[in-house]
Amino acid sequence: MSKVRAKKHLGQHFLTDLEIAQNIAHSLDTSRHNSILEVGPGMGVLTKYLLNLDSEVFVIEIDKESVRYLKNHFPKLENHIIEGDFLKLPIEEIFNDKVGIIGNFPYNISSQILFKAVDHKNTISEIVGMFQKEVAERVASAPGKKAYGIISVLLQCYYDIEYLFTVNEDVFDPPPKVKSAVIRLRRNQREDLACDEKKFIRTVKTAFSMRRKTLRNALKSLNLVDEIKAKKFLDLRAEQLSVEDFFELTDCFE
Repeated sequence: MSKVRAKKHLGQHFLTDLEIAQNIAHSLDTSRHNSILEVGPGMGVLTKYLLNLDSEVFVIEIDKESVRYLKNHFPKLENHIIEGDFLKLPIEEIFNDKVGIIGNFPYNISSQILFKAVDHKNTISEIVGMFQKEVAERVASAPGKKAYGIISVLLQCYYDIEYLFTVNEDVFDPPPKVKSAVIRLRRNQREDLACDEKKFIRTVKTAFSMRRKTLRNALKSLNLVDEIKAKKFLDLRAEQLSVEDFFELTDCFE
């Protein structure tokens, strides 16, 4: 079996640059977890560098052709290949300790992968991944930047995020139509939010639903109960607030 055919419906764009693959693998801090799970390994261009790290490596792959390729070319992965959909994976049933997630993630599910990480934040201690550049910028963006939005705030609650490097289109087969970027998310020390989580998510989503308007207008649909405390935020726009500001703002509404 010489090569796996990239499948458009799976969002497959196989990385071909070995130096970039090595740089991605070496961006993981193996002291943070006992195991590594690679999502969507394809033909294993990243896998071969992961297998040299001081961690137990598992891979999850939904593409049957890729699974056959991995079994033929990576004997070290015996009993470590999970055939299936990462988004449906019961992570705590497989990993009873900290795990690092890594991959050249399919762009069509990359945001869902990140939100799944938040759902399993006490198990997933680190994520290193290739994303569409625009998504990477949004995830890593600081307050006050145009890219800063809902996904920035919700992920930065629980992870410290770094934009590592940009990747051009010509190092993939087939090449995507947009640039890519590698980012790293490391679990921070925050155990719980300083407010009710459901109210927090509602406040953040409502605030950014009309991001050009001030929060006084954007949050009109919510019931304000502490105008004095909220006053310092109401003439600002959502993109100007930090994660901690959103905690405080959430407590001003019912």
